[in-house]
Amino acid sequence: MERGKALKCLYNAKVKARDWWIATVVNFTACMEELTHDISYTDLMHRGRSRVIAAAVIRGASGVTLVDPGPTSCLGRLRVALAETGIEISDVRTVLITHIHLDHAGATGTLLTENPDITVYVHERGAPHLIDPSKLLASATRLYGDEMDSLWGPFLPVPEKSVRAISGGERIVASERTFDVAYTPGHASHHVSYFDRSSGVAFVGDVAGVRTGQALFVLPPTPPPDIDIELWKESIETVRQWHASTLFLTHYGAHEDPEEHLDALLVHMDVLKRISKECLESGGSDADQQQRFLNEIRVYLARHIPTQETNLYNTAAPLDQCWLGLVRYWRKRGVPVL
Repeated sequence: MERGKALKCLYNAKVKARDWWIATVVNFTACMEELTHDISYTDLMHRGRSRVIAAAVIRGASGVTLVDPGPTSCLGRLRVALAETGIEISDVRTVLITHIHLDHAGATGTLLTENPDITVYVHERGAPHLIDPSKLLASATRLYGDEMDSLWGPFLPVPEKSVRAISGGERIVASERTFDVAYTPGHASHHVSYFDRSSGVAFVGDVAGVRTGQALFVLPPTPPPDIDIELWKESIETVRQWHASTLFLTHYGAHEDPEEHLDALLVHMDVLKRISKECLESGGSDADQQQRFLNEIRVYLARHIPTQETNLYNTAAPLDQCWLGLVRYWRKRGVPVL
């Protein structure tokens, strides 16, 4: 065997052994939650917490499709969950990326090192950063600092030949299903959503917000750099026009009340928008403004959800990052900072 191939095999063996250890010794119980025939999802147990990040798994005779495989730090969990249903990484043929944030797309490059036959669909604005993630990683490091590796693990580049850039309006056939693609910016300028009409499931990434339980509270995650509330509201209406029976959220899971869910998201989006503007206009240092925002949002959350749920929401959409994204949104619009 050539030295290069031998080293790659050794690397893959070490990765598999490490991921299995992470997913078993740490006492993860991998399982799939079935949405409908041949569509399931698994809890990636990010940092040992349930109901934070989910990855969707679609089976077909031609192979498996993953929607937002999550970060590399959770790949052990994903691998074991797949294996428990008889799926290996070699069975994966397609990865559908809603957007390239690390919690959604981080594991993609690592998956390609194990299975170069995977085809990856991603918005055209995100595609260059999937191929060369250096700028993306530099931006993320400014947010996460020393926690980058423990939070997300490596973000390896995806070979250009494996990437299919999309813009919205396409129809993609994967795992014997046809997915309508819609461009759904607002949370991110490179966000798309996928709709499988045959099952009625819409895979909506972060554009439909964060909802960690069945209670009807939907929080808009607003991290920097390109939050756009007006575009986001348009995207919500785009998703609404699909008349889906189920919304699948990366944070977290399946929700079968799309109309009520999207209405709730709009209500809470307007509240965050208002509170952030008031905090900016109230003066004081950056730290003072941020603390005022965090205090008000925590009180607001406490009026709607139990404390333990508040912690989950803050894990899925850290409130300090929500503040930073909203500050950037308002400053782009000329709101004076006193």
